[in-house]
Amino acid sequence: MTGTLTRGLLAGAAGTTALTAATYLDMTLRGRPASTVPEQTVQALLAATGQRLTGSGGERASRATGLGALLGIANGLTVGVVSSLVRSAGVRMPFPVGSVVKGAASMATTDVPVALLGVSDPRTWSREDWVADALPHLAYGAAVQAVVQSLPTPKERVLPRQGASADLVRRSLLLGIATGSRSSLGLAAPTLTAADTGALKKVASFASLAGELYGDKQPSTPDRTSGAGLPPRLASGATGAGLLARRQGANAAWPVVAGMVGSAAGSFGGLAWRQWASTRMPDLRAGLIEDGVALALAAAACLPGRRRSTRLTLVKPLD
Repeated sequence: MTGTLTRGLLAGAAGTTALTAATYLDMTLRGRPASTVPEQTVQALLAATGQRLTGSGGERASRATGLGALLGIANGLTVGVVSSLVRSAGVRMPFPVGSVVKGAASMATTDVPVALLGVSDPRTWSREDWVADALPHLAYGAAVQAVVQSLPTPKERVLPRQGASADLVRRSLLLGIATGSRSSLGLAAPTLTAADTGALKKVASFASLAGELYGDKQPSTPDRTSGAGLPPRLASGATGAGLLARRQGANAAWPVVAGMVGSAAGSFGGLAWRQWASTRMPDLRAGLIEDGVALALAAAACLPGRRRSTRLTLVKPLD
C-alpha cells in the first residue's frame, strides 16, 4: 500500500505527464510554437529577487528553458502531494468534480505567478489562449484524480464515509466565520473540544490561540483581507471543517467548502466591524467583543459531538 506522500508524488508525476502530452499534442495538431512563458517566468522571478542567470546569451536562454521546465515539474508534484493530503483528510469528490478542481488548482498555481510577475496579463488572452491553457491542465487534473482515487492509503481503508449532514455543514460554516476573525481557531477549536486529544496538543492549541488574541490587538498586525492574511484564514477554516467531518466519519468535501466560505465571510465581516467600531469605541474594546463572538461561534460549531473519536478505525484488509 502507498502512503500519502508516495501517492501524491505518483499522482503529480502522472498529472505532469498527461499535461505535457496534451500540450505537445496541441502543438502537433495546431502547428503552434512552444510557449516561452515558463522561461520568462523564471527570468522575472530572478529579477524580482535580484538574481540573474550566468553565461552568454545562448547559455542564459538554455538555462532559463531548463529552469522553466523544472519549475513546471515541481509545480505538478506539489499539487499532486497536496491533492493526496486533501484526500487523506477525508475530502471525497466525484471523478469529474475532482478532475476540474485539481486542474483548476494546477492552472492557478501557474497563471497567478505569471500575472503577479507581469509576464503576461490573462485578461488580454484570447479564447484560443484560454483553451490551450485549460485543456492540458484538465488532463492533469484527471490523471491526478484517477491516482488519488484508486490508491487508498492504509488509514483510508476504513468503513465507508457517510455524506455530510446539513448540521455538519452548518457548523463548519460557523467555525469558518470564527476562523475569519481568529485564524488559529480553525485548528485550536476542534482540538481543544475533542475528548480524545492529548494534553500536549491541547496546550499547543491554547498557546497559539492566546498568542493570536494578544497579537490581534497590536497596531502592527497585518490586514486580515490582504494577500498575506486571507489565504491562511481560508486554509485554517478548511482544516477545521475537515477535523469536524473526521469526528463524524463524514465526507469532508462540503464541510471544507463551507469552512472556506465562512472564513471569507468572517474575514471581511470582522474587518467591517472593526472599521465601524473604530469611530464609536476604543479599538481594544472592539477587539475584545470580536474575540467573544469568535469564541462563541467556535464553541457552537465544535462542542456538539465532541466525544466522538477523531481517530480512524482501520478495517482488516481482505486476503
